Amino acid sequence: MIKGLSGDLTVNVIASIIASLVLLAAGFLWGKYKERRKYGRNLEDYDFYPFTINRENFPEFNLKDFRLGMHYFLKNNDYTAARQLIFIGEQNNARVQLEPSEQKVYARLFEKYDGKKIADDTSEYLENYVRIVRLIGKSFPNSGIEILLHNLADPSHSLIALENNVTGRQLRDGTTNLLIDLKKRQLLHEDKLNYKLNIGARRFKCTTIPILRKDFGIVGAICINIDANYLTEEVMQSKERIEAWFKNFCRTDMQLDENILSKDEYAKAMKGQRHFKDEAF
Repeated sequence: MIKGLSGDLTVNVIASIIASLVLLAAGFLWGKYKERRKYGRNLEDYDFYPFTINRENFPEFNLKDFRLGMHYFLKNNDYTAARQLIFIGEQNNARVQLEPSEQKVYARLFEKYDGKKIADDTSEYLENYVRIVRLIGKSFPNSGIEILLHNLADPSHSLIALENNVTGRQLRDGTTNLLIDLKKRQLLHEDKLNYKLNIGARRFKCTTIPILRKDFGIVGAICINIDANYLTEEVMQSKERIEAWFKNFCRTDMQLDENILSKDEYAKAMKGQRHFKDEAF
């Protein structure tokens, strides 16, 4: 009798565990499904990404692909890609370019995906990066090292912060095809760090750092452009120029009593270590 009860109890426990695991797995899969439906894919994953590269190698808003995207997202839900499409449409004044019948379609899309919040939310999101770019740039003035910020939700007028100008660009200028390519390369998990650009007689060392936002994918990029010719042909031509450049590079506005060293490095500094590669230590 006891063995029978024990056997039944064991079977019930095992059955309960199996049922719990099944429910847990089902809940996990349902959650992933809901998350996918809510956030969707990035707009560049679709064939109708509404930007093309013109003959001058600059991106242009493509109204035809924009229309295709409008109709697609009205029939097929994709929260992320649709809101990215709306943001690009708003920044490129798509309403005016569309025919009256298409404007009504866009209005329905705008309402469906709560378009009113998109532009303000993204601009606010990038505002902190604007401050970062400005402050870093102002720390190294007249150095031949340019730092700038692109808003990739609006490739035609993407440049929103610029310090130490060496490329001649102005605020509200469009992005280069490199930054459009950066959005594409996100899918391949490739970075754009420490690459060389040769443009005519000009030479640059560049770094591009993408800015990611969960709802939009890559929404911006911080770029650092070093004018290599300026450093090698102007600064390095004499000892005096090199000294002047480094004095400017190391210039500070104030002095603080603060420790940024680790415990071991602090002890070495107190004993006379001059820098992190000081062979005496």
